Amino acid sequence: MHQLAIALKRKGYQVTGTDDEIFEPAKSNLAKEGLLPEEIGWQPAKITKDLDAVILGMHAKADNPELLKSKEIGVSIYSFPEYIFRESHDKTRVVVGGSHGKTTTTSMIMHVLRESGKSFDYLVGARLPGFDQSVNITDAPVIICEGDGYPASIIEKRPKFHFLFPHIAIITGIAWDHINVFPTFDNYLDQFKIFIDKIESNGHLIFNDSDTILKQLVETHARKDIHYHPYHVPEHSIENGVTKLSIEGKATELKVFGDHNLLNLKAAWLACKQLGISSQQFISAIASFTGAAKRLELLAANGSTIFYRDFAHAPSKVKATIEAVKNQFPDKKFIAALELHTYSSLNEAFIKEYKGAMDSADEASVFYSKHALELKRMPHLPKETVQQGFAKPDLQVFNNRSELETWLYQLDYENSVTVFMSSGNYDGIDIENFARRITRTID
Repeated sequence: MHQLAIALKRKGYQVTGTDDEIFEPAKSNLAKEGLLPEEIGWQPAKITKDLDAVILGMHAKADNPELLKSKEIGVSIYSFPEYIFRESHDKTRVVVGGSHGKTTTTSMIMHVLRESGKSFDYLVGARLPGFDQSVNITDAPVIICEGDGYPASIIEKRPKFHFLFPHIAIITGIAWDHINVFPTFDNYLDQFKIFIDKIESNGHLIFNDSDTILKQLVETHARKDIHYHPYHVPEHSIENGVTKLSIEGKATELKVFGDHNLLNLKAAWLACKQLGISSQQFISAIASFTGAAKRLELLAANGSTIFYRDFAHAPSKVKATIEAVKNQFPDKKFIAALELHTYSSLNEAFIKEYKGAMDSADEASVFYSKHALELKRMPHLPKETVQQGFAKPDLQVFNNRSELETWLYQLDYENSVTVFMSSGNYDGIDIENFARRITRTID
């Protein structure tokens, strides 16, 4: 929300806002732009009839006094994605949906368009090298959007990606997640059918046909007025830990790796192709793509030891990351440390979805904090339940930070690759500092 406020202010709009709490980096970013509220807290007196719009964040509650005042006096109220659509009504809209790979695929498209000198707006869920914002709204003819599946707001509970009406849509894959929002898998599938229905007539659907669930959904929910572009892992090779890619006879080495990233890349290429990018432009640009923040992000390395951080938390994401690292470094000892942090991952009934996800790791641990359970008002999660869910006999399960730290420090990291997977922060462990310390010690 604060990034949207900054983008609209830079476009020339008069922007104000309030919140009950403002944390870093939002606080400093808003202050730098002259947008930080003079006082914290809701201020219904500032809601007046001369406002053109109120944009409602998804965390505002139904009894929010500013929301109630807006309804009372008839000010136009928009959720985040509804307002993005209002600003991009006359643009070519590219929307990346799916259960995994959305941020990376969106980032790849953005990177290639920027390197190719194209003008575009964007909405993405991570920090990207070379972009000072995660939201940009200008008069550009194209907008690239990451299609979030969470509800748009308290008064508009449909998924955000239902409001963007793409001309070019991507579905990266389907794996049940967000069970607090979509209680059954069929209900989750329905959201993607609706997304397909939202594609503009004569638009394009780019989809991963190596995902059998997605392929079946597309085939059984076909439209005759849009164009279909199935894709799978592109031609590539791995030599000395480096992935080499070929598209339409043009080849390059990549700074990212793994089948999941190659799938993301192929989807990005098909979208860029529809936007007028040549294969040579794409290959030249994608060679310098290093990834979005926390997506197989290199933390530290020396000649023997490598540490990565990854945002993986859902079962499909964990499996994809594990497979990618194992295939890229087959001769190294593989250490995997996963934190369960989301509502779904901490749900006792959902744990079984992780079965086999960590099997390829030589040393593996799963950590979850009691504090995270308390914040989400969830019941105690027994270690035995986690152990049974993952079904890996030698899996180490910790719910205490000191236990996890003890395990990490007693491991042998010689000739190894370690990946930390989490959407949280391991209850405050500084994994960047840990990775640097271990690599300096071994080096």
